[in-house]
Amino acid sequence: MRLLRFERLEGMALPVWSLIRRCGTGGALLILLLLLALSDGVAQSPDYIAFVSTRDGNFEVYVVAVDGANPVNVTNNRAYDGYPAWSPDKTKIAFSSDRDRNSEIYVMNADGSDPVNLTNHAARDGFPVWSPDGGKIAFSSDRDGNWEIYVMNADGSNQTRLTDHPALDGFAAWSPNGEQIAFNSERDGNAEIYVMDADGGNPVNLTNHPALDERPAWSPDGSKIAFDSDRDGKAEIYVMGTDGANPINLTNHPAFDAHPTWSPDGSKIAFETERDGNSEFYVMDADGSNPINISNFILGGDGWPAWR
Repeated sequence: MRLLRFERLEGMALPVWSLIRRCGTGGALLILLLLLALSDGVAQSPDYIAFVSTRDGNFEVYVVAVDGANPVNVTNNRAYDGYPAWSPDKTKIAFSSDRDRNSEIYVMNADGSDPVNLTNHAARDGFPVWSPDGGKIAFSSDRDGNWEIYVMNADGSNQTRLTDHPALDGFAAWSPNGEQIAFNSERDGNAEIYVMDADGGNPVNLTNHPALDERPAWSPDGSKIAFDSDRDGKAEIYVMGTDGANPINLTNHPAFDAHPTWSPDGSKIAFETERDGNSEFYVMDADGSNPINISNFILGGDGWPAWR
């Protein structure tokens, strides 16, 4: 299955000249404009969601069209593979895997080919996320004795620690302009959402709530941060301003809802949920309306969606 479609109307020259002869220049021009408009729609890459599933008996990374059609296992490895993240140009997927006997960050082509171990470290590395320009990958690692946020070049070079705190730091999320990174931290005694400069400076607690606030996701326009929180007694998807203001519960459901990810145009949010009795992922409008089950697999667990 080709996950990226770049078809062009490269064979149109002879048909167009035939149209000009048959329809005249004016008629053929109208038809040509219509065909070019259609070709634009074909050439654009359709939306896909990468996710983690146990439907083949172990944790694998799958890719599925946003309507849920034709899920494809792109890792096909007996080891644990999870936490997928699309590159900004949509051609690669970073993910975590323990296929080398401990958790490492890998990157592969979008069809699953050519997986490469980027971290190659004896400690655990996981939860990758790309910088908006595609040049860097932030990730979590316990290589210095506890979980911290690190960053490396997209080829795995220059691995550098950004946070330096005895508490757990993880789940990095880059701002769309590349200037800041939101992340989880327990440095105030419970899980909160922080934001810091992209070089690790100036960390600020955005949530300041006694409940668990986790897994931030920056909206594509940079105006909001989605996250999950149990402040209403169970895990729900919330959205707030990038300064932490005006947190709003989007899901309001008695089941577990977590790990939000925005559509590229910011109009929708995919999230993991257990509202059908097992782990699935849903898509809803960005205001929380119209939740739809996309994964629809009864026997296995599906989760950790990442929108392309």
